[in-house]
Amino acid sequence: MSEKNIQPVRGTHDLLGEEYRKHQWIQDVSYSIAEKYGYEPIATPLVEPTAIFKRTIGETSDIVGKEMYTFDDRGGDSITIRPEGTAGVARAVISNGLTQSMPLKLMYRGPMMRYERPQKGRTRQFHQIGVECLGISDPLVDVETMALGAQILEQLGVLNRAILEINTIGDMASRHAYRQALVDYFTPLSGQLSEDSQMRLSKNPLRILDSKHPQDQAFIAKAPRFDHYLNDLSQDIFGQVCQGLDTLGISYKRNPLLVRGLDYYCHTAFEFTTTDLGSQGALLAGGRYDGLIGQLGGPETPGVGWAMGIDRIALMLAQAPLSSRPIAVVAIGDETKEAAFQLTMGLRKEGIKVEFSYSGNVGKRMKRADKANACAAIMLGADEIAAQQATVRNLDTGEQNMIAFTALKDYLVGTFKQR
Repeated sequence: MSEKNIQPVRGTHDLLGEEYRKHQWIQDVSYSIAEKYGYEPIATPLVEPTAIFKRTIGETSDIVGKEMYTFDDRGGDSITIRPEGTAGVARAVISNGLTQSMPLKLMYRGPMMRYERPQKGRTRQFHQIGVECLGISDPLVDVETMALGAQILEQLGVLNRAILEINTIGDMASRHAYRQALVDYFTPLSGQLSEDSQMRLSKNPLRILDSKHPQDQAFIAKAPRFDHYLNDLSQDIFGQVCQGLDTLGISYKRNPLLVRGLDYYCHTAFEFTTTDLGSQGALLAGGRYDGLIGQLGGPETPGVGWAMGIDRIALMLAQAPLSSRPIAVVAIGDETKEAAFQLTMGLRKEGIKVEFSYSGNVGKRMKRADKANACAAIMLGADEIAAQQATVRNLDTGEQNMIAFTALKDYLVGTFKQR
């Protein structure tokens, strides 16, 4: 295989340099804020039994029908690389007996895979952060979950370029009534619908409203609206959600076409969207799913959560915040190299970020310090070692000071904001 053919699989890519730093910063900010809301981390396997996704996402969904990476392992079991995180978290809750420990607030992060046509903001391997709150049915938890998402996006600097869209899909009784209304409306039009929508009509008509096919759009625009089929309970719950957002001063827009087509979803559906990324504008999306744990065989358990696209948010960032600049230790002559290396390791143990050059004359080592964006250089020659002092040069101002080895750590911390 030639060097030019050593490339990543289509739809995947390596995370390097600035892009990696963006991803890491997004994760750090998200986890730090979610922790303040009481969320605990969970990590689930990259692969799950295929049945987990078929039962939760649904046979008629594009994810299950077209996008999952599914294969039989050597034991003949069908397994799937996770296309999303919620199903795996729900499975983990049941598998580990956590249904007896409600309520639970869990947060996760990691790569997912779907077979899609790669484009800006949509790759086959993508990265998500998600939160799942289980065991609480109060509508204020829906508000809290959206507020958490808004606070994270604000801290990341993208909330002002996003819009929170919300809707209600009601309870089971409301959805059944609405489902029948959609069937009655779309059935006479079925021959003019896209192939996907024709299939959904008999199995999951709410998902027709998700269609992006141009030939479906005119019919969707005139379809019955959910509001006309919401019972009093569903209207009351949605009213509490809207009131909670108003109380917190979180702006939102009602989107009556925002739905979740699976039976375990209910009531609140929401998305933070942007126009900055073209057609792939959903940054963070979620909703209430009171039937999910029960559908997997656990007890009936209320739940609400969301997933956030790390890759898409990274595209909106100019750069990650700069990390602390290193200190460079520069040995003057090979005879001081061992002592300089020993000093380097000692400072690192004290929590100071240090770059060390292993070879070259003083000029070359200083060039490496500059390339590493060092804020200071510790110059260590025979005279410094004899005096048990180091020459510390501020690489921004050129100022130099002789600092005793015993005072070096405190000087670096106080002057150059190390740690």
